[in-house]
Amino acid sequence: MSKIAVVTDSTAYLPPKLVAQYGIRVIPLELIWGDETFLDGVAIDPPTFYERLSCSPDIPSTTQPSAGAFTDFFTDVAQDADGIVGVFISSELSGTIASALVARDSLPDLPIEVIDSRSTSMGLGFMVLAAARAAAEGKGLEEVAAAARELVPCMDVVFVVETLKYLHKGGRIGGASHLLGSALNIKPLLYLNEGHIEALERVRTKRKAVERMLDVMAERAGDKPIHAAVIHANAPDEGARLQKQVSKRFPHVELYQSELSPVIGTHVGPGTVGVAFYTDGQGSGTHV
Repeated sequence: MSKIAVVTDSTAYLPPKLVAQYGIRVIPLELIWGDETFLDGVAIDPPTFYERLSCSPDIPSTTQPSAGAFTDFFTDVAQDADGIVGVFISSELSGTIASALVARDSLPDLPIEVIDSRSTSMGLGFMVLAAARAAAEGKGLEEVAAAARELVPCMDVVFVVETLKYLHKGGRIGGASHLLGSALNIKPLLYLNEGHIEALERVRTKRKAVERMLDVMAERAGDKPIHAAVIHANAPDEGARLQKQVSKRFPHVELYQSELSPVIGTHVGPGTVGVAFYTDGQGSGTHV
């Protein structure tokens, strides 16, 4: 029986227990702050990051792992595997996929499948988890890759930010750019559409934005049990409240809470809360 390794990047934010349980390997993206460079989730953790961000006049930038870093990463992983399935952050948000593809092509004797999740955070994490579960069942390279790919058109990620400032300065604001210049107290409800950020609705308060987020989940999922994760950026109390609301309102197969690490936190800013979710058997229907 072949052994297939499943790998991802540091923006997946899978619960550490699941990463350990399935032996998922993670390559970190990088955070650049002035003259300093930090490996995401390795050299700087969320509490340290958000504390520094709150008092720093500068917003850091982020970058993907280099092709060379990916080559070393894949080579190391391959020591204990017959093939590798890599599921990574949307190519619309990061150059990570491009680096991974260059590395894959430089290792022609190593079977590697590179998958563009068209998502991030636990939207990406759920795809990684599906692949890891398939690998744990002893499935081959193509079947493990298919387990992740099948979720790409099914995944929804909806979130609300405290301010559009971080998305704007980081260049990731995408289709939500028309909201710039709106009233300062607006709390836009955003979502990932084909891998990039779009505006779903303008909402005046965060409480109403969260209520609308739950309504969107209901519209999308119907009465089907969901796989869901609540995500937050330095907002653990809000995350916990949202998790309780999701748990109470929706039948769920699994439900997690995950904090956004520095790389994504840089772009959405502290106070962001959101949900990533899908239902079994969704097929390739249109997203919200």
